[in-house]
Amino acid sequence: MTLTDLRYLVALARERHFGRAAEKCHVSQPTLSVAIKKVEEELGVQLFERSATEVKITATGQRIVRQAEKVLLEAAQIPEIAAAGKDPLAGPLRVGVIYT
Repeated sequence: MTLTDLRYLVALARERHFGRAAEKCHVSQPTLSVAIKKVEEELGVQLFERSATEVKITATGQRIVRQAEKVLLEAAQIPEIAAAGKDPLAGPLRVGVIYT
């Protein structure tokens, strides 16, 4: 499972429609559908209930999507941490004082 797969899960949970979720992710609907199915097979549980008119998220799916949102937020911080590491003046400033 990749971060892209997690983005697809979150988008589908928010949109509740494969076409709109695919559009939000800038991929085709079949690409999104295959990725979601692959994640469900990998985890061994159904995350979404599909019907002709709508997509409903299962209880397990809701828990997994909440965790996926947390993972995506944490992953988004990695470039910020790397950028801060490039700045030699970034970080805490420690000052020592000797009383005389």
